[in-house]
Amino acid sequence: MALDLGMLNDANRLLLEADLRPVQGTRFQPTGFPDLGAAVYDGPDGTQMLLVESAQSVANRLETVCWDMSTDDWLQPLDGLPYIRVVDVNGEFLTSSVLEAHRINSPYILEGKDRSVLERLKTELAGMEEGRVDIRKLAQVLLNLDINALLHGVFLAKKELAGGRLRLSRSLSGFIEAADARTAASGGVKNDSVNPSGDTKKGFGNVPFSRDEYFSDRITAYFNLDLAQIRALALGTEAERLLIGLALYKILRFLDSGLRLRTACDLELIQLRVTRPADLTLPSLASLETELPDLIRAAANAGAFAEPRVTQVTYAK
Repeated sequence: MALDLGMLNDANRLLLEADLRPVQGTRFQPTGFPDLGAAVYDGPDGTQMLLVESAQSVANRLETVCWDMSTDDWLQPLDGLPYIRVVDVNGEFLTSSVLEAHRINSPYILEGKDRSVLERLKTELAGMEEGRVDIRKLAQVLLNLDINALLHGVFLAKKELAGGRLRLSRSLSGFIEAADARTAASGGVKNDSVNPSGDTKKGFGNVPFSRDEYFSDRITAYFNLDLAQIRALALGTEAERLLIGLALYKILRFLDSGLRLRTACDLELIQLRVTRPADLTLPSLASLETELPDLIRAAANAGAFAEPRVTQVTYAK
């Protein structure tokens, strides 16, 4: 059965909420930030809130769950999607635009001796050095080279490319919060059985440490798919359907197999619900795995992708 997206035609956002809980026990370790630690804050009603996973981290995790680390390529249902593959001078896989922190703007793609992608971007995005940036043109180039960048967002911060003004905000975003989160303080000791009083600055000696974990009975993951932005890119019906299907796949795959966020933060899904549009029924992960190959073929037949689909770059300093 074809993916039914008719109920999204008049919606500007697709909003989802997922109730989570620890797989074992009650404690979990939230994300931490330099010079800050855990992000604890008061909610509008005074409830103590905790940021369990940030938007930037969830964005990366939504892509990691799409990648097969054993083959260094897409998982099978996504085979045929375009991306940029980086190999070393021996032809061995190094990284890809799906895995890189800055995606296409990765230094392994744009800063090596192989300038083929940079020159291609300069050619295809020429004429925007002054005046308004043509976001639709940028989106079409991204669709050709790496469709994932249209969901993740991108910032091509190079002067050669429209003066460093080429950026596209995320179409798909998410974060995880815990309400009424309370601290579970503990600690431990790094033991040195050979020289307990050794120089700790050099890694020797016994080192006691404190540790803060948290517990909460309300851990919620939130996801936001900006349908209005996807439509505004004017990429065509086939590309739009593929982007929505891919976004749903990323969310469901993350909730199914990507919730081991850290050693001490292993979560599982209790319930997933749509909050906007409220009467939408989501497809299952299994049905998306079946239908995505057809969505990819339809977009390819409409001329959405570069050929070959995988653009290879050789990185050498």
